[in-house]
Amino acid sequence: MRTQISKFSAVLSVCAVLAVANPGRTQESADPTVIERWNTVEGNWENQYETYFSSNLTDRAVSAEDMAAALDRLSTETGQNSAVLYVIPQDSELELILVTANAPPQRRVLPDVDRETLVSTVRQFEEEIVNPRRRRSDDYLDFARQLHSWIVEPVRSHLERQQIETLIFCLGGGLRAMPLAALHDGEKFLVERYSLGRIPGFNLTKAQPTDLRNERVLAMGASQFDDSPPLPAVPIELASIVPRLWPGAAFLNQDFTLDNLQQQRQNGDYAIVHLATHAAFVPGEPSQSYIQFWQDRLSLDRMPQIQWQTPAVELLVLSACQTARGDAEAEMGFAGIAVRSGIPSVIATLWPVSDRGTLALMSEFYAQLKTAPTKTEALRQAQLAAIRGQLRVEPPEVSGLHPPGTLIFSELPEEGTLDLSHPYYWSAFTNIGNAW
Repeated sequence: MRTQISKFSAVLSVCAVLAVANPGRTQESADPTVIERWNTVEGNWENQYETYFSSNLTDRAVSAEDMAAALDRLSTETGQNSAVLYVIPQDSELELILVTANAPPQRRVLPDVDRETLVSTVRQFEEEIVNPRRRRSDDYLDFARQLHSWIVEPVRSHLERQQIETLIFCLGGGLRAMPLAALHDGEKFLVERYSLGRIPGFNLTKAQPTDLRNERVLAMGASQFDDSPPLPAVPIELASIVPRLWPGAAFLNQDFTLDNLQQQRQNGDYAIVHLATHAAFVPGEPSQSYIQFWQDRLSLDRMPQIQWQTPAVELLVLSACQTARGDAEAEMGFAGIAVRSGIPSVIATLWPVSDRGTLALMSEFYAQLKTAPTKTEALRQAQLAAIRGQLRVEPPEVSGLHPPGTLIFSELPEEGTLDLSHPYYWSAFTNIGNAW
């Protein structure tokens, strides 16, 4: 267990500039007080996730030096400069810790931003975005700018100086389901400046670039449910990915079962699994949160039983998730799904996006994944296309899906360009875990 430093020591280190040792670089010595603070945050949050999941999630012990070295290596391998920003709400203040590869980490404390005010602003921000009666309003911008001024602006000059392109957030309680992409600096959304991701903790994250360009996709989903709203565009979503954009296999409705998932994974080498179905992260134990299959639910506590690494799945995409806003346990389930499942990267939504919006954005994501240097950059390019009104729906042939004869549905999207510029449509999509 890492030792908590005193508040007096924390105040002394406000706005401190320190160096993290990096092989081959000459930098000033690291301030042990701030390093200890980083250790405390990582240790506390790791303990929170392990308590929630009732499981030992890692035996690794990553140091601040290891983290800086990993970011330096990732920059070389991906061509994208990365940073990790810890956002730590306290009862009476907001604490930020920014770690980069090639410059001293930065620590900032905002004494006037207490936890209650911060979390309340996040809730109002989310409500403005998801409210269906506000889709033609930009009132969410007031909250987007306020949150940006608290969370990003204090370290923005350092991000610019280090030419950061990928910004990974490690968020404290009450913030873990925040739509980060929609934060706004008065000129642009945050996703217009950075590829974005979120992690439960660096020690819980596999920080390693993955080349998915030649991999196969197992796409599965359901358009009809007994006790949930239908998802009529799912057949088109699956066919838009396989075989139009990627090699692999697609299965719908009656063939969307846990047994078939396991059978197909054993029969084929699929590094990407795409599940177009309802998934819910709800209050309570992990057993209450689930991914909906045709007639069964895969609860969060059962995720390791799938043995996603035998054979290895590098990316899981959940295109119709919902997280109970304002609930700490639901947020931990959402933010911890990658580490709990053992899958390095999960792309999921914070709330259920419109059928057509999901279809258009997911199609663009997979198209971008063919050439983008990282998964987060592929997602960013799809989100930018939505912001700029460049996403199109081009319905593919769907007769190749299994089983034959089940693909009759009444809400076939028409071909054409969609207006998906409101953040409701694109800011729900986020990368959890390995961003590279």
